[in-house]
Amino acid sequence: MKHRVGCRFFLVALVIGLAILLTIPLLLPTTTMTGLYSPQDLADPDSQFVDINGTQVHLKTMGDGEPVFVLLHGFASSLYTWQPVMEELSQHGRVIAYDRTGFGLSERPLTWEGQNPYGSEAQVDLLTGLLDHYGVEKAILVGNSAGGTVAMQTALAHPERVSALILADPAVYSGGGAPDWLKPLLGTPPMRRLGPLLTRTMLNRSSQLIKMAWHNPALLSDEMIENYKKPLQVENWDKALWEFTLASRPPDLAERLKELTLPVLVITGDDDRIVPPADSIRLAGELPNADLEVIDEAGHVPHEEQPQAFLREVNRFLQRIQTEE
Repeated sequence: MKHRVGCRFFLVALVIGLAILLTIPLLLPTTTMTGLYSPQDLADPDSQFVDINGTQVHLKTMGDGEPVFVLLHGFASSLYTWQPVMEELSQHGRVIAYDRTGFGLSERPLTWEGQNPYGSEAQVDLLTGLLDHYGVEKAILVGNSAGGTVAMQTALAHPERVSALILADPAVYSGGGAPDWLKPLLGTPPMRRLGPLLTRTMLNRSSQLIKMAWHNPALLSDEMIENYKKPLQVENWDKALWEFTLASRPPDLAERLKELTLPVLVITGDDDRIVPPADSIRLAGELPNADLEVIDEAGHVPHEEQPQAFLREVNRFLQRIQTEE
């Protein structure tokens, strides 16, 4: 009898607690962010916007011919991350750098039918749609952090479209957003109201997060930090970031690494505090056909912090795969 009463009391308390938790966000005042702009208003002179699968994608291109390099940035980043290496990569062939859906200056859809544009499948479809748009049969995918996981997922889903992978500090063994058991709660109307407010806390921490990606933050100029933060001036960035968080899932790549038999270059900074170098070393060891390079005095974005060292290793890798062809 006491056990039943105790269980009943616990269930009632749980229901009341959940009701309070779901009601509080509805009582909080919400404000629309002001001083925001359209992506086109923030674009650079060399920016391009193309329609891929019904989404306006912001990108930049350099060079001509083959091979074709497609550059994929990481979470909360943008194509700006590739600026230090794009021009030299374009000496080898065509370079396409783009902002993934929900980031940079690409479109941030808030309503859709069918496939969630922020999900991993849509990320892969966007990339292959980009290849189709430019008539590219095969490309070398260059991905940093979460961009590396998208590159690997694309190579698994469409191996005929990818000739090689260059992975800079790829997020393979961790990440994926909130745990699955929490997703139903985060997707409720109250939390959809509260979620964008939570993402706005990034405004207060953005400079700190940017510096954490670098081994030596003193190398970051004020202009560079402002360019990093430019996407936080785009209308609806906070709502889109919440939608991206809800759609995120663990990459589940670890079990399929043996399928990636194409040439792979894994690069890591020796002082990566976001994806530990040990993860990249492990990845290179578990891939069937991978080279590993550890760049000294570099953090999570070695292509930015040590661009010449990064390009030197890429050039060696390109020479290797050209010899093998």
